[in-house]
Amino acid sequence: MQVGVRKTGDVAIVDLEGRLVAGVGDELLRDVVTELLAEKWTKILVNLSGVTAIDSSGVGELVTSLKSCRGHGARLKIFSLHDRVRKPLHMSQILPLFEVYEEESAALAAFGKG
Repeated sequence: MQVGVRKTGDVAIVDLEGRLVAGVGDELLRDVVTELLAEKWTKILVNLSGVTAIDSSGVGELVTSLKSCRGHGARLKIFSLHDRVRKPLHMSQILPLFEVYEEESAALAAFGKG
């Protein structure tokens, strides 16, 4: 799993590449989100377009990251979910917890709407 962070205005965009599964990259997302929250970022966008696989540990990391953001008064949105990511999130019944967007531009615009 590779993680990159881009900053666009007041939004931090976390780009994930690879497998978001136990033992491979499941803690990287949590670490990056924790660091962004420590830096006082309140708008975090997670790009899942490069995720090739996700398991229950990866799903758990997304939920943990969302809860951490909410606990710090920050907002986390996700975008670019392929079926290989959308299906596990749907099957685990946590997809409705997230604000999900097809494209980065739509997610960025939604942050501006409060």
